[in-house]
Amino acid sequence: MIQQNIRFRNSTAVGLLAGFAAGVSYGLNPLFGKPLLEAGVPVSTMLFFRYFISALILGVWMLARKETLKVNARELRLLMLLGVLFACSSITLFESYKFIPSGLATTLVYLYPIFVSLIMIALRKYPTWQSWLSIAATTVGVVLLCLPQGSVKLHTGGMILAALSALSYALYLVIVNVSDRIRHISEHTLTFYALLTGSVLFLFTSIPEKAPFLTGCNSWASAMNLFGLAIFPTMISMLTLALSTRIIGPVRTAVLGVFEPITSILIGTLLFKEVITSRMLLGIGICIAALMFMVATTSRRKQQ
Repeated sequence: MIQQNIRFRNSTAVGLLAGFAAGVSYGLNPLFGKPLLEAGVPVSTMLFFRYFISALILGVWMLARKETLKVNARELRLLMLLGVLFACSSITLFESYKFIPSGLATTLVYLYPIFVSLIMIALRKYPTWQSWLSIAATTVGVVLLCLPQGSVKLHTGGMILAALSALSYALYLVIVNVSDRIRHISEHTLTFYALLTGSVLFLFTSIPEKAPFLTGCNSWASAMNLFGLAIFPTMISMLTLALSTRIIGPVRTAVLGVFEPITSILIGTLLFKEVITSRMLLGIGICIAALMFMVATTSRRKQQ
């Protein structure tokens, strides 16, 4: 019994650490994405290479380890759906930037823990009051972190796109957690097919682009940024996201996603000389306090 409790606590710790890693790695998007956008790389091109390079690296690594990529047609359809959902989350977020400030878009995207909780309730799996409190506190923290100062232009289309990004991400998390059809499939295989599906989708979305497909990709700096974007906020983020969701569930994993905006803001401040305000520091403090509360209550429940 004691050994079983230790194993359970250890697995919970792995899930929490994986959720933390998923949030931090996804928050590295500006580190690699901003220089690419400044170099004139089209969004669809950037997203295609982001997903394709990730799928290629992960696929070669799996083959070298002799891990199976074999799935049946029924499983493949669901894995492709996961790829479409994750890709839709990316593209709707980038499209929302055309209509509303990025800070407002980030705030709206962080609705996804609420969407996750509502979907789980619809499935008759009810989050604890501690999870709801953590979601509420981190949402307040993200609003303080990301909402622009002064007057904010509220464009309905942009807000809907950001909300759709959050909903797509929430559906991805829930399906990974609750689907019995893919429960036996490893996180590596799941992530590979999701990435491959996303790369195909972005290849097709690049066709209507006015700029040539390889615009801005003709330098070593752009190549390195594409590889960085593929490895850290894509492959590593998706792998750890799937692992965390399966161990601690989609609700707590979603709450840990607050490290995404925190990491992005810290990168902007430290590397791109963006200003950090006292309001933003307060938001970070609230988020960290909420996360510490969630981790503490999670550990206490597992020990009982």
